[in-house]
Amino acid sequence: MAKNIKVMTVFGTRPEAIKMAPIVLELQKHPDTITPVVAVTAQHREMLDQVLGLFHITPDYDLNLMAAGQTLFDITTKAMNGLDKVLTKEQPDIVLVHGDTTTTFAGALAAYYHQTTVGHVEAGLRTHNKYSPFPEEMNRKLTGCIADLNFAPTATSEANLLSENVPKKSIFVTGNTVIDALHHTVQDDFAFDDELLQGIDFEHKRVILVTTHRRENLGEPMRHVYKALRQLTEEFDDVEIVFPVHKNPKVREVVNAELGGLEKVHLIEPLDYEPFANLMHRAHLILTDSGGVQEEAPALGKPVLVLRDTTERPEAVEAGTVKLIGTDRDRVYEEAKRLLTDEAEYQRMAESCNPYGDGEASRRIIQAILYHYGLVGERPDRFEAK
Repeated sequence: MAKNIKVMTVFGTRPEAIKMAPIVLELQKHPDTITPVVAVTAQHREMLDQVLGLFHITPDYDLNLMAAGQTLFDITTKAMNGLDKVLTKEQPDIVLVHGDTTTTFAGALAAYYHQTTVGHVEAGLRTHNKYSPFPEEMNRKLTGCIADLNFAPTATSEANLLSENVPKKSIFVTGNTVIDALHHTVQDDFAFDDELLQGIDFEHKRVILVTTHRRENLGEPMRHVYKALRQLTEEFDDVEIVFPVHKNPKVREVVNAELGGLEKVHLIEPLDYEPFANLMHRAHLILTDSGGVQEEAPALGKPVLVLRDTTERPEAVEAGTVKLIGTDRDRVYEEAKRLLTDEAEYQRMAESCNPYGDGEASRRIIQAILYHYGLVGERPDRFEAK
């Protein structure tokens, strides 16, 4: 029986960092049985650093891969080479990767090449379309082929894994760690540093929070969405839009052309995780093509219209707090207008149950690891959506 296990967490983007930070903090609570090691690729640099600072996490290794114009080939090969050196030096017992990024797949593959156990956090999400979202769907599936321990956030994710013949004993239904992170972050009395946000009258204005960044939505699909948003601001006097604009120049070009200079549309720089989470908490309605927001917003009681045709997170759609609407201009306008004019429909979505977590996912994941290595006698309790 091992007396102390070395657990290496590998992540590189802001969404990964948000969801892995609670796990890192939980690992630190077990010094008698766990030696934690944190390695970041910095696939995203600025946005990653914001989250590390918020959760007071200092990586043991920082590959600093971010480069202007980098391709998926660049990220994959640089991450593999960098992690090879880290794994050779540290020789961890298990490597934890999260979700579906290129860092995730590279981390799992590098660990496999070192014949190191792989734990996949947020395992089992599927759209069953390998190009949507791209490249995330295949990153997640390929990581799943390598993983030894699968931390499925929901029963739906577990069912996906079982249908792919993943051994049931390797699957732990934990809830999603993003809910753990929200519990650390959202405050009713939060004060925004941004003067514009602090000046918005959230009590008397209905604020629509918008985020768009998906590769498949670049160009005309985004243009259609923005035209619908413009129409909404013209029709409803009490509606304002807050839009943290992704740094991708292709996104910014279309946003500025369609929404720039409008009095009721606030185009702002991307926010750190803490103010963004609290902005979700204050918003009336959210339109997004993000995956993570689909999980976070239901925990805050906010209806979400998803600007995609597919989602690897169907639980909230089934629960009724999230609705897939695509990017057709008329559809976006009509669905948003319905939630602005039909109070019963709005409340139905806002009050639906949160199917994603209860704030205990990190604890369950660490207990599962300790169980795997024989350091505790029982599997963790199973997360069940209430």
